[in-house]
Amino acid sequence: MRTNILHIGAGELNYEIRNIVMVGERLQKMGVPVNWENIGDPVAKGEEVPQWMKDIVAEVVQEDGAYAYSPTKGVVATREYIAAETNRLGGAQIDAEDVIFFNGLGDAISKVFGFLKRTARVVVPTPSYTTHSSAEAAHAGAEPVTYILDPNHLWYPDLEDIENHIKYNPAVAGILVINPDNPTGAVYPADVLRAIVDICEKNDLFLICDEIYQNMTYNGTTSVPLCTVIGDKVPALCMRGISKEMPWPGARCGWIEVYNGHRDPMFECYVQSIVNAKMLEVCSTTLPQMVFPRIKQHPLYPEYLRQRVERYERYSNIAYDTLKNVKGMLVNRANGAFYMSAAFEEGLLNHRQTLEIRDDRVRAIVEELVDGPEVEPDKRFVYYLLAATGICVVPLSSFATELHGFRITLLEKDEKRFRAIFNTIAESIQRYLCSA
Repeated sequence: MRTNILHIGAGELNYEIRNIVMVGERLQKMGVPVNWENIGDPVAKGEEVPQWMKDIVAEVVQEDGAYAYSPTKGVVATREYIAAETNRLGGAQIDAEDVIFFNGLGDAISKVFGFLKRTARVVVPTPSYTTHSSAEAAHAGAEPVTYILDPNHLWYPDLEDIENHIKYNPAVAGILVINPDNPTGAVYPADVLRAIVDICEKNDLFLICDEIYQNMTYNGTTSVPLCTVIGDKVPALCMRGISKEMPWPGARCGWIEVYNGHRDPMFECYVQSIVNAKMLEVCSTTLPQMVFPRIKQHPLYPEYLRQRVERYERYSNIAYDTLKNVKGMLVNRANGAFYMSAAFEEGLLNHRQTLEIRDDRVRAIVEELVDGPEVEPDKRFVYYLLAATGICVVPLSSFATELHGFRITLLEKDEKRFRAIFNTIAESIQRYLCSA
């Protein structure tokens, strides 16, 4: 074209979690039976939405207000409910005006990073959930600035690494924390979160905390809400939503809670720019906002959530016990959300390793996809695993990290099949590492 139409950050937008679906569907048409362990959609993996929850949605659908625009920030009664629930936890106090709804957290993330000054950077974790790292990198037109989650220390943030990024990069204006974490399944103790808050206060930074899995923790861990440790000096955005916990991912309903929004004039103006952007869209979808408080307050909801979390706990231990003794792997038990990440020890992967693929047509496709030294070695493993076994996972290198490994969900409902999947992965790793 006569004029360059590409956004400076267009090359940083990548979402391997769904990219691999295209490969899986192609192989599926050729007869490969695929187990989709790549994306965190509980409903797609067989979660049954209880009838009482469907009844609430059906009831709200009968109300005329469900078909109307909501206020730009969201349904007032729902925002008041969320503010009251947050204030009940103690710590930072908010009101309905500090709650802003979006069409899913993807929408929120896009605006939170997109309306920063281009030269202002937010340091994000590595590994990092792709939507965050890609959005931050795209806004700046550069690779994401990342701090280490240490696989040798339960995937906890490396606080010294965070401090060094801030010390040696004056462009850093904020820190992102995902707690409980996606992709690792880590849950951070209160002292780690307080230390990050202290770093923000000391360096005059703001904090973004993704807490969409806040109520999905297990193995004796509890996720500490940011509002309880933030104090009254550090401005912050806390992200939450309904897609995982209820679960209703297709509702595309999430929100941010603004803590200490009036403490800094520049931060206050930045938040207002996000609200203004939402105003141009008019509002977010009304129906799920109206439904949310009614489901959360239903007497059956606590037990419903408890049973789901209990199953994730059992599955996290099955997964950990299956992979922990596989030679060459760094594995931590997942304690929150419904993901697990496993990393290969450095230097074990190469571009000669393979798994047996009986169908010549399928093998030819995979060999073409992984041809070339620019293909990350864990992506090579993931594609061979998919073609040879039908198990679809996501390469860890796609989560803004130099580590090589894979992320897998804990969502398979059939325990026998779940065990079989992880046993197959363990056996496949051993064969793959010995193949060349």
